[in-house]
Amino acid sequence: MTEHSPTSTVYTASELIAIMAGRLLTDGQIVFAGVGIPLLAATLAQRNFAPKMTILFEGGVIGPFIKPGELPPSTNEQRCTRRANMVLPSTDVLLLLQRGYVDVGFMGGAQIDRFGNLNSSFIGPTDKPTIRLPGTGGGNDISSLTDMIVAMKHEKRRFVEKVDFITSPGWIDGHDSRARRGLPTGGMWRVVTDLAVMGFDEKTREMEVLALHPGVTFEQVQDNTGFTLRRARELSVTTPPQAEELALIRELDPGRLYTA
Repeated sequence: MTEHSPTSTVYTASELIAIMAGRLLTDGQIVFAGVGIPLLAATLAQRNFAPKMTILFEGGVIGPFIKPGELPPSTNEQRCTRRANMVLPSTDVLLLLQRGYVDVGFMGGAQIDRFGNLNSSFIGPTDKPTIRLPGTGGGNDISSLTDMIVAMKHEKRRFVEKVDFITSPGWIDGHDSRARRGLPTGGMWRVVTDLAVMGFDEKTREMEVLALHPGVTFEQVQDNTGFTLRRARELSVTTPPQAEELALIRELDPGRLYTA
């Protein structure tokens, strides 16, 4: 278990990611969240400062209430439906994406490249992959039609020059390539890791470091990345997780299913 302690408070890398990612959400947003860290971050935001935020699941659930200690392991699990506003067929909830009703998509992945393309399908060559991953689910629809937040551990094997397969499109090849490929809306917005918060250059659409977490240097982030990162002109430092945030996240996930 990786632990961070730049201050007197000790927290895990996963707790750090969930808290930093949750802070990016705002009240009133409609958020398509995947299970694990994305759901934990969205629920944390909803409980802490965004009570009017609505969570959607690709399984068809709209507006659920996530009970502390009972985080669902899948978007098709019955705990996803607790006190939900509606439970629709998955095709209907994905139609809400196409009609422009969803603000933010929130997920993780196995690989991400310099333009924010995300891979959750397989590792290795297409005809003979070495590892098969869970796959797209609604990942392609969500990344094609919303402003995306990705939450993941910062490792060189994950941050690669070019993903083995584009499950969820980011900025494709950079510049205006996303729009030219028929995706005029949405795009990769933020990538949150245990080292930093990244965005994307407005023109080139290359990943750039916007903020470092306490005790982390830019060189450390670059050393754990498989491509050259851009650096924001005014590189900031994030506020470390606060005691009340950690208490809430540990209440939500007491068994540390996702935060260990």
